[in-house]
Amino acid sequence: MHKNNHRIHSEQVTKATEAALARRGVTIKEIAELVHEMQKPYNVGLTLEHCIKSVERVLRKREVQHAVLVGVELDELAEKKMLSEPLQSIIENDEGLFGVDETIALGAVFTYGSIAVTTFGHLDKKKIGIIEKLDTKAGNGIHTFLDDLVSSIAACAAARIAHTMRDLEEEDETFLDVPPSALGPDDKPENNI
Repeated sequence: MHKNNHRIHSEQVTKATEAALARRGVTIKEIAELVHEMQKPYNVGLTLEHCIKSVERVLRKREVQHAVLVGVELDELAEKKMLSEPLQSIIENDEGLFGVDETIALGAVFTYGSIAVTTFGHLDKKKIGIIEKLDTKAGNGIHTFLDDLVSSIAACAAARIAHTMRDLEEEDETFLDVPPSALGPDDKPENNI
């Protein structure tokens, strides 16, 4: 068995993931706004704060963290023209047949089930909010991976909300009954765990 003497602590990976998003101009609130827009019609009492909590929990998942760290790094290397050809041109131009960006983002989505997968597909097609800004390259920078990663995070957070609503319904509750601070690590109210 391989013994690793230097394991990267979860908090370090979480901070690096949040820093990578911030460095690229993406906030947790902007992602949560997408989640809120998608989920509010189906969830009585859902607030932006509930959605922020869900996004924060998604960003603690290693699959999501690794996808973000790899994708952001590739976008940044492409901006610095540090990739070899033809990969440099493919990523720089976000070529239509290049699907590795979606594949990496989709890998993280699978963690949250089929509802997250279908939501990711919806966001990938509709390109709303911060996703549209990243995809249309408004401003500077290469965001070949980032737009799909933000879609992935939002899709996962929306799936968490949908699953939480199902749990609340079984208790004859809605999001009106649960303040965001009361949500546990799996988005169930702490007293139900």
